[in-house]
Amino acid sequence: LLEREHLSQEKVGQKINQQEIMLASIDNTSIGFLRYSFFWDSIPFMNLLWLDEPYRKQGFGTALVQFWEKQMHEQGFHQVMTSTQSNENAQHFYRKLGYKDCGALLLPEEALELLLFKELF
Repeated sequence: LLEREHLSQEKVGQKINQQEIMLASIDNTSIGFLRYSFFWDSIPFMNLLWLDEPYRKQGFGTALVQFWEKQMHEQGFHQVMTSTQSNENAQHFYRKLGYKDCGALLLPEEALELLLFKELF
């Protein structure tokens, strides 16, 4: 579940040891995860939110993001960030959760990468 084309098994192990992966589960069955790092080494940055297909659009993603935001706020962070490509529906999901556009990145032969941030209160 955790190893995707973006990350090697070794890197996943490092993220687990650094507690930068949060698992979502139902009845001890993993249904997804949230992986994060730090933008500019200081702002929590959600790298990937993944839910297995049968569990999407049921509120699990919202709950996982809100849990992560709460954890980040409790650790003293006042804003968080994420990104998504302009051709993905995830941008609408994040905006519904209060994320605002703050920039973009254009790489050759890729869709525009939207950067989003959210103030934590």
